[in-house]
Amino acid sequence: MAAAQSSTQSLTLDTAIPITETAAAAAATPAALLVTTAAHPKRHAWLWVAGAAFAVAWGGNDFTPLLVMYRQLDGLSASVVDILLGAYVLGVVPALLLGGPLSDRWGRRPLMLPAPLLALCGSAILALGAHSTALLFVGRVFSGLSVGLVMAAGSSWIKELSSAPFDSRATSGTGARRAALSVTAGFGLGAGAAAALAQFGPLPAVTPYFVAIAVTIVLGLPMIGAPETRTSGRSRGPLIDDLKVPAAKHKRFLYVVVPMAPWVFATAATAYAIVPGLLLKQVPGAAIGYSGLLCLVALGSGVAIQALGRRIDDPGSARAVVVGLAVTVPGMALALLAVATQSLWLSFAAAAVLGAAYGLLMVSGLQEIQRIARPDDLAGLTAVYYSLTYIGFFVPAVMAALSAWFSYPAMLAAAAVIAALALLLVALNWRRHL
Repeated sequence: MAAAQSSTQSLTLDTAIPITETAAAAAATPAALLVTTAAHPKRHAWLWVAGAAFAVAWGGNDFTPLLVMYRQLDGLSASVVDILLGAYVLGVVPALLLGGPLSDRWGRRPLMLPAPLLALCGSAILALGAHSTALLFVGRVFSGLSVGLVMAAGSSWIKELSSAPFDSRATSGTGARRAALSVTAGFGLGAGAAAALAQFGPLPAVTPYFVAIAVTIVLGLPMIGAPETRTSGRSRGPLIDDLKVPAAKHKRFLYVVVPMAPWVFATAATAYAIVPGLLLKQVPGAAIGYSGLLCLVALGSGVAIQALGRRIDDPGSARAVVVGLAVTVPGMALALLAVATQSLWLSFAAAAVLGAAYGLLMVSGLQEIQRIARPDDLAGLTAVYYSLTYIGFFVPAVMAALSAWFSYPAMLAAAAVIAALALLLVALNWRRHL
């Protein structure tokens, strides 16, 4: 998001680790958490990785609410800005597809440790490139690389640190929720902070990225102390074999996960990239703040709903995925009405519903992945899943290109129909291929 990111993920899409279990632990800092961590160092090791994931996601989504600013500051067209938004995916997808399988082979640490460094580079380039489309493009790619590594290697690392022998108290699905919530919370707070700083602070094209750099340094350093979880299971076969993910051919993946995955970020991108761009005339002088607020509402809703996702999830069916897609359809309908009527109130309602859909889809997809994958291809299959989710990130660019022939309400109506078809396909495979 630059959204992204993922998701059983994430951002995706997903507070300084402001999420259900994470928020409770963070509230105990500094003294209480230090005492608890000293007594049970392994049990809380997931927090260190989650903190780094949160920070990288924060920097990765700084750009999204500033789309309006770049259009006003540099006179960039909507198509160019949407291309810059999508440039992030050029970093995310290779990092996912290579980082996931390679972390299954070499371990989580070697692939995850570079993520904060890449995030720092991305934020620095974006800060320097306010008036250069080329630099903005490169900065977005660096941000994508960092988020891709977090979603592939980081999500798997958090999952493994959230199970025995590291955390024997965690229940099934806890790792998926912690990973998804860490990323989603980072996406949301990063976007909200960036919008506030750009709207009301000095140097609007620079300050948000300096804050992201500070957050990344503070929360990225503790990850160095997290224990490796893959030291005993590394592959010794040809490297090319690790880039293959046999579990991606699993029928449960093909008929349940694949149809829903693109909607993870399609819902989020609609809420905080498409809708605000079409209602700018309703908020003269406050366009950046409005865009950031919509982003915060959407991703905040995504964080909040994931606590409910645990109750909805059913290992014996596709219930959680079906519910996520069922929320997507009215979310797209609300976006259509908001754009057609130019209603600010409906835009916030649409953002909340689409954000809820994003959160449910992100975590339910990750839970499906963690049931399908074997330990040796968990990160690889997670990477394939997240790569599919980022297809949705191209929705704003596709709609901008098609807007010469179709109106946005018509395209949003088509999106609602396609989401309904995806819902039907998943429902037909409710209990199949378990």
